[in-house]
Amino acid sequence: MNQPLTPAATAAGTAQQADLWKPVLLRALAALAFGALTIFWPSPSIQGMGWAGGLYLLATGLLVLWGIPKAGDARNGMPGRIVSAAGAVLTGAGAALVLLHGSGVFGVVAALGLGLAGAAELYCGLRCRARHVLARDWIASGVIGLGTAAALPFFISLGPHALLGVAGGGAIISGVLWVLSGLTLRHDARSAARKP
Repeated sequence: MNQPLTPAATAAGTAQQADLWKPVLLRALAALAFGALTIFWPSPSIQGMGWAGGLYLLATGLLVLWGIPKAGDARNGMPGRIVSAAGAVLTGAGAALVLLHGSGVFGVVAALGLGLAGAAELYCGLRCRARHVLARDWIASGVIGLGTAAALPFFISLGPHALLGVAGGGAIISGVLWVLSGLTLRHDARSAARKP
């Protein structure tokens, strides 16, 4: 999904590290693990829903924050600032869901976290389309996050199974996207390391 930058397109001070694939692939694995849990968990409790969704958002937020310097972004420059905000929002929403349990709480907090993070990623992807290696992935991930956030409030009355199903569906779609991105980044890093 992502496209490697040419040296001419890379701005000064924004060189990505060869191991950028690690936080990207771990983000994908967290999303796929959460998505698989939501598929195979027949009757989750309200507390289980809070813990599962909270830990997923918390892990995703921390992995987003870990990936910022690896992508070559300074946290005080664009897109580092905006992606940092997305990671912080996801981390905060995850912590809130771990501590506070309820279908309404999950629907609102998860929607806010996913929606704000999705909007930030979409904005960064559109702003940095031609000059950032993760721009296309941010666009797709932002659209998925916004779509999941928009759907969640409509399923609050249906309880934990429905809420986890919606959140897990979005996680699976974004997980597949990030797996492709991480594997592409890993392949590109190995190819670059082999060149003299």
